[in-house]
Amino acid sequence: MSTATDKTVTSVSGPGVPVRGNDIDTDQIIPARFMKEVTFDNMGDYAFYDARRDDDGNLNDHPINHYPNGEIMVVNQNFGCGSSREHAPQALMRWGIDGLIGESFAEIFAGNCQALGIPTATADHETIEWIMEQVEADPALELTLDVEAETVTVGDETVDVTISDAQREALLQGVWDTTALMKSYMDEVQETADSVPYLNGFAEC
Repeated sequence: MSTATDKTVTSVSGPGVPVRGNDIDTDQIIPARFMKEVTFDNMGDYAFYDARRDDDGNLNDHPINHYPNGEIMVVNQNFGCGSSREHAPQALMRWGIDGLIGESFAEIFAGNCQALGIPTATADHETIEWIMEQVEADPALELTLDVEAETVTVGDETVDVTISDAQREALLQGVWDTTALMKSYMDEVQETADSVPYLNGFAEC
């Protein structure tokens, strides 16, 4: 759940889902064979599709299966590495994830999350381990990631986290949705297009 005015994202709250392991790449988050779909509509069904199934196709003990109500994902180092597919954060968002807290994120993955209004906050290993342990002990525990204060509240306790200056500014100012932002300035876009010689004679944007 986001606290927002227009498109500003000041905080996200909800139960957690701890996904342990370093270097969890985008192919694990959304297997490549699902990228052939022409829309993102079904991506939530494919989040961690292979990782959460055994060889017979049955659901295993993956955290996604054990924490179906999770809204804040807690991860370790270099989460979202690998290919730059934007389908990965789309899959997580459509599964129900509103924010991520981890030791570190692949830069492009974090940028793709920002473009969806999903904050990616970082903290040291000890802090992440503690948050994971709290969630594992009480899956219904409420987490609140405060973008403005750069804190995470876990039950009754609050710890500091870090959000990049660029992401924090974009979320707090509501300018993370670059497509919507561009559409709001279509007059200026058209004016620029009209001034470019090699676009002369083409239909309007």
